Amino acid sequence: MATVTKLNLKVETGDCHHLEAEQSEAPAEISDSRTKRVVELGNGCEVIYMPRFLNYDQSWDYLEYLNRNILWNRPTIRVFGRSCVQPRDSCYVASEGLPQLVYSGYQPHAYSWDEFPPLKDILDAVHKALPGCRFNSLLLNRYKGGDDYVGWHADDEKLYGPTPEIASLSFGCEREFLLKKKPDKTSRGKNTSGEPPRKRLKKDAFPDKHSFVLKHGSLLVMRGYTQRDWLHSVPKRVKADSLRINLTFRLVL
Repeated sequence: MATVTKLNLKVETGDCHHLEAEQSEAPAEISDSRTKRVVELGNGCEVIYMPRFLNYDQSWDYLEYLNRNILWNRPTIRVFGRSCVQPRDSCYVASEGLPQLVYSGYQPHAYSWDEFPPLKDILDAVHKALPGCRFNSLLLNRYKGGDDYVGWHADDEKLYGPTPEIASLSFGCEREFLLKKKPDKTSRGKNTSGEPPRKRLKKDAFPDKHSFVLKHGSLLVMRGYTQRDWLHSVPKRVKADSLRINLTFRLVL
């Protein structure tokens, strides 16, 4: 393991005009500081975006460390009953004694926080930025270029509980992060609106969607019932031709 000097993490101030969003209906947005924007999605769902959570130079230092020192793996997973190679590299870090993480038929090895000391420094900074939150696991993803991606999904595994809080920290190449509302299962096949069928189908074909451009050193947090009611993805992008590394902090119950 390479020796890394502990970095003094600082949150860089600045306006939040880098946040880009598209939606069929404008969500309620609350800007409570120059470094944070809160987007209320409704029904107890919330997204927080901090475009300059870490300053530029520190973020490059972390990107270089993570790329060189994390024990990356590109496993075979099962999607819709078929085996395929995961379209991105990943690594899993967790505290001792937690239940095993399993997703898409794959159970990653859980590395210790002590094996990658800078991750503990980043975790401390995230905890300070989000009072009351406590994370004990971390899933890292490395996107080598625009062909690497993550498809539509929700992090709704039972080990995270009914209202998981997930903090996503990005380094490197900017990538688009998409959110779309899950279909309402209770209303499928039922005409409860009183609208003509053709009009209802047209509305159903365009569910609520939101788009964020995740900047180098930015932090995005999903809270409340977001995993229950929404799906998210990082799609392929031809112009995304350089490295991106993403850290998603979670609390395993």
